[in-house]
Amino acid sequence: MTRSDLVNQLAERFGQLTQRDSEFAVKTMLDAMSDALGRGHRIEIRGFGSFSINRRPPRLGRNPRSGEKVMIPEKLVPHFKPGKALRESVDKNLPASNEAPGL
Repeated sequence: MTRSDLVNQLAERFGQLTQRDSEFAVKTMLDAMSDALGRGHRIEIRGFGSFSINRRPPRLGRNPRSGEKVMIPEKLVPHFKPGKALRESVDKNLPASNEAPGL
């Protein structure tokens, strides 16, 4: 699902919202979430999951072209942990297979 799919589905589900209103609602929500994570806050949406910031420590990597060692600095990256209801819903609705999706 893409952002525009989400906007379209929101506009269809709530007839009183125009396409522009639903686009504004999605943008506002995503901006608020990005802002909160950017300030180091944790976001928890009950039944869906939680977003937090994880620290990736500095490490030594290699330039793939030259093989030269390169120091990769510390990074803060967003992390999503699905909630129990989401995990159970996905598990119930998708058939189990031996292959990973997209392979």
